[in-house]
Amino acid sequence: MTRKQKKTLIRILISLVLLVAVWITDGFVTLQPAYLLLFLYGIPYLVIGYDVLRKAVLNIMHGQLFDENFLMAVATLGAVGTGEYREAVAVMLFYQVGELFQSYAVGKSRKSITGLMNIRPDYANIERNGALVQVDPEEISVGDTIIVKPGERIPLDGIILEGKTSVDTSALTGESVPRTLHAGDDVISGCVNESGLIKVKVTKPFDDSTVAKILDLVENSSSKKAKAENFITRFAKVYTPVVVCSAVLLAVLPPLVLRGDAVVWKNWIQRALTFLVISCPCALVISVPLSFFGGIGGASKCGILVKGGNYMEALAKTGIVVFDKTGTLTRGVFHVTALHPDTVSENALIELAAIAEYYSDHPIAISVKEAYGKDIDVSRITSAEEIAGKGVKAVIDGREVYVGNDKMMDKIGAEWHPCHKSAMGTTIHVTVGNTYAGHLIISDEVKPDAVAAVRDLQKENIRLVMLTGDTRAVGEAVAEQLGIGGVFTNLLPGDKVHKVEGLIDNKENNKTLAFVGDGINDAPALSRADVGIAMGAIGSDAAIEAADVVLMDDQPTKIHTAIAISKNTVKLVKENIIFSLGVKLIVLILGALGIAGMWWAVFADVGVAVIAILNATRALHIKKYSVK
Repeated sequence: MTRKQKKTLIRILISLVLLVAVWITDGFVTLQPAYLLLFLYGIPYLVIGYDVLRKAVLNIMHGQLFDENFLMAVATLGAVGTGEYREAVAVMLFYQVGELFQSYAVGKSRKSITGLMNIRPDYANIERNGALVQVDPEEISVGDTIIVKPGERIPLDGIILEGKTSVDTSALTGESVPRTLHAGDDVISGCVNESGLIKVKVTKPFDDSTVAKILDLVENSSSKKAKAENFITRFAKVYTPVVVCSAVLLAVLPPLVLRGDAVVWKNWIQRALTFLVISCPCALVISVPLSFFGGIGGASKCGILVKGGNYMEALAKTGIVVFDKTGTLTRGVFHVTALHPDTVSENALIELAAIAEYYSDHPIAISVKEAYGKDIDVSRITSAEEIAGKGVKAVIDGREVYVGNDKMMDKIGAEWHPCHKSAMGTTIHVTVGNTYAGHLIISDEVKPDAVAAVRDLQKENIRLVMLTGDTRAVGEAVAEQLGIGGVFTNLLPGDKVHKVEGLIDNKENNKTLAFVGDGINDAPALSRADVGIAMGAIGSDAAIEAADVVLMDDQPTKIHTAIAISKNTVKLVKENIIFSLGVKLIVLILGALGIAGMWWAVFADVGVAVIAILNATRALHIKKYSVK
């Protein structure tokens, strides 16, 4: 509990004790004159309500007339004016109880998100003049070497130069099992170094680091409101002035029409004051944003970062999920599984391919170089050019060498042929000059939980489509293995965008299309989809920038988890809207008819708000969604 909450609780207890004391005294001894009773009840009233009165006056001075402070001030002061001192104190007391409860609930839901803020490192260790010095991470430059001790948080993205350790990534991914890292492995800022001392070469400045981008994402998540939140904001702006005017008319018109005496006027004024208390819209104004905030916080516990309530609302209506294959449903870890030479030897074929791919960081290029397994003499390479979506062109030993897919071969007019064996994988062709040298087969692995992810989504009656740049045979084989009915193959990055646009044009109006990609070469499709989901995005700048939802690890099952959390959050929002409006409407009618008194009004305001807030905090309970 915060210091402010503790002060409010103390004021509530003091006011309650004073109210009970005066109430009991008034029951045994008739307090006279009337101003003595006003004075005695006025003490607990001011103790508990002075801040509400102050806010109401300040808001009126700033032109903000119709808010909950104004409603409470008018209603309780009106009750005092009609001699209902006890009711005035009680209404203010219960209102503050509701405010305290609301503050605690907001703090609890905020804690799940602000817990992520603890990933911000306080310092970085760097060696200067033979001594280890702690400096601000923002002072570290790219290329500097930092030292991370066991138990410290990794301050910057980099590569391990020396040491072996286990790294706790739970704050980012929700995973409880640490990852073991060695020299040469990448490390991500925000993780905790658990066991060994490591030396890390910094690869990104702090402002561009993973932790900085995640913190920026989290801090701005509440700025993107869902349609339901915007509706409630607009509704409250119209609703509050309407009910205040209605209360004034309720207090004035009936006595004028009935030509009533002082008793009649007092009766209708009391009804109007009760009407005002009932009408306070705080249950809606607080519980709806709190539900989305709680949903975002609950998702973050699972390593799922949702950039705003609007994306959570859209995710709940998902009708189509479009997958990129590589890095999303498959591991994106390629291996050369076959060599089929035509005019050169196997050794010459893999050597030519590896030298041509020397400057490329594409996963396929890495797999070719790993399969070659020897040092490459860079002096043999005169030039190298990567052709997006097709392959590479290099001049090796004075000869033009092309390494790429079928489209590359067609572009240069090579007399190539498809793989003559049943090896399943991506075919990479190699030509030397105009001579076809042969081809390699490179295979990818399906992720362990990809089948379960597909099954979970299909249970929700979500249509699944897979897009891939691989050949038809490879794409259809993976789709069949996973149980995905729709698959489009031989696609360039631009083709994927066109396919996504076509699916959006043909989807049901009320449904959402979510595109799931690895966030690197899928950025255009991620941006074009109704909801872009970046898969396995830890450390990927493109993912965090382009996607609306970021899954911080490589588990496809978390796509279903994200959708389930979103559906539950939207369900809670709808429940709160229906419940709050329904109860208020009923009690407003009863209050206008004189059936419901001030105590009913307290329930319709504070009671409904507390129940709605309690319901909203259920969005934080994500145990049943957690991926084991």
